[in-house]
Amino acid sequence: MTLAGALKNDYLTSFPAAAADALEAIPESALAATLSEVDASRLTATLELVASGRALTIFRQLEDDGRLEVLTKASPRLALLLLGGLNESERKALLDRLPTGIRADLERLLQFDTNSAGHLMDRPLDSVKVDMSVDQALNVLRQSDFKRLRSFYVVDDEHRLAGRVDMQDMALAAPEQRLGDLMVVPDGAVLLTSPREEIVDQLEKFRVDSIPVVDVDGRFMGVVRYQRLFEAIESVATADLQKMVGVSADERALSSPGYAVRQRLPWLHINLITAFLAAAVVGLFESLIAQFTALAILLPVVAGQSGNAGSQALAVTIRGLALKEVGTREWRQVLSKEIRVGLVDGIALALTCGLGVLVWSQSLGLALVIGVAMILSMVAAGISGALVPMILTRLGQDPATASSIILTTVTDVAGFFSFLGTATLLSFML
Repeated sequence: MTLAGALKNDYLTSFPAAAADALEAIPESALAATLSEVDASRLTATLELVASGRALTIFRQLEDDGRLEVLTKASPRLALLLLGGLNESERKALLDRLPTGIRADLERLLQFDTNSAGHLMDRPLDSVKVDMSVDQALNVLRQSDFKRLRSFYVVDDEHRLAGRVDMQDMALAAPEQRLGDLMVVPDGAVLLTSPREEIVDQLEKFRVDSIPVVDVDGRFMGVVRYQRLFEAIESVATADLQKMVGVSADERALSSPGYAVRQRLPWLHINLITAFLAAAVVGLFESLIAQFTALAILLPVVAGQSGNAGSQALAVTIRGLALKEVGTREWRQVLSKEIRVGLVDGIALALTCGLGVLVWSQSLGLALVIGVAMILSMVAAGISGALVPMILTRLGQDPATASSIILTTVTDVAGFFSFLGTATLLSFML
């Protein structure tokens, strides 16, 4: 590698934001020369900060090996953007070369429901920033592929949606006037996963010709335009007719009792089996419970707190997966966070609960037992709340349907075992 290549790579690593501004300013004809000798693995952080259209252009300039490097390290938002800008054959060729786990995660992220904003949106024009002048913005619009625009959306330096500018206001403004002075707050916005019904509601409420689409961090991802919106209205009306005659793959509030029973009863049987598993754990300590009856009184306290904590972690993780905020590749980060949360919550609850048990029972040993058990069970709850939906998603199952049953089993078993196991080890203090 030459000195120029080494300097480029060091600049990308040390100053990704400045590198992003530089890449946006370089003419497209000079991009290939600029990207020569650039290590694609160091380019990902900069691509996170580059406008969507330019990020796609840069990504297309890379060789296949470089594209694979970027996709391996890209956030879910960037991966969706880059893969969504390729044609189907290019996308499939890249996905086939990725490791199995990463490929499965990216394929899941790309599978927007046909009724969602992510499926309906068009590629955004997001290189128009709030601090541009009218003259600069017009130059960008002239070079774009977008025609007959009535309005367009403006982003800030982090590509978060800042406002909307009407073309009529642009035409009447002075060339040096800033877009920030002309823009207005957007009339509504939807998430990538928002259903068609929500898009139609936004159209009817604000009477606009387009709806901006953003991710969970407010970054501008695309636009659903009026033509698609009218198609959405027609589709929603058709869906309503289908619901009236029961044509649905999922259970609804007005589904028949027979359909509801067929959907729910198998899971109830599975839950029954797992409940026997938790009962078996308690049975292992039958003699200890008979000797110290106070343990039976306190047993539901540990299991209940563990179950609540697990449900909290489960809800946050499932929401992150559903909104495509995280993928299964981020399991380590999610797990690390939930372990730390469980540890801190467990210590706080151990102090509170231990003090209460000490006042109630006058037994330091019993207070110590429930305190230790509370910490262990809360950490176990955080682990299960983070991993169960990730594992089910990785296996192609719906985490929202099956996670709660598995979580209940794990938290019950962990709570019972940690409490009664600790009581066995500290029985001399009871």
